Amino acid sequence: MLSDATAVRRALAEGRAVVLPNPAPLTCVVTATRPEAVNLAKRRPAGQAVALWAHHPDTLGRLAGLLDLGPATLRLARRLLDEELVTLLVPVREPGSAPPWLAPATQDGWTLLFGALWKPLADLLEPFPVLYVSSANRTGQLPSPTPADAAVAFGPDVPVLADPVPADTAATRRATTTVRLDSDGRMDVHRHGAQDGGHGGAEEYLAHLGRTYGG
Repeated sequence: MLSDATAVRRALAEGRAVVLPNPAPLTCVVTATRPEAVNLAKRRPAGQAVALWAHHPDTLGRLAGLLDLGPATLRLARRLLDEELVTLLVPVREPGSAPPWLAPATQDGWTLLFGALWKPLADLLEPFPVLYVSSANRTGQLPSPTPADAAVAFGPDVPVLADPVPADTAATRRATTTVRLDSDGRMDVHRHGAQDGGHGGAEEYLAHLGRTYGG
């Protein structure tokens, strides 16, 4: 059974995990204000690393002083999150002293940031500046393409938001591409996904990023 925005907002306020849809070609995601809620919904260890959802201006502002990125590379990171909707792997300035809200997304000196924010969900998520996120799947399963698929995969314990607009059920969907962005602006595809798949592969996608954004 799918949930409406009121039920999903209430669950987030209570610290519970919820599943949210994305437009094609992206799959659904599972998110919560507590990283352990995301992991337990996926049936994996509570302390496993998750991505921080860089969807809120306050969060992005706080990140600026923590990432090992110069002004130009930080601008590039924000454009990749906002326009390409990728997941970014970026270096932190002081790996051993990440604040508690960033530590769940930080491992081995790198922080994982999720960028995709569907505009119909912006008002729903605005009251929650710090959210953790992962692909909407139980461990060992593929990410759920649509809310209907997620409702089957997660069962009644995890609220699944119904699509705010009619879904393209014929589209091929994948989780986001993860791009590794170094301090000097170099980019590499760390994990394949929807974005590089739509460009024919990693090399073609990196060429597109170079032409469009520099770096």
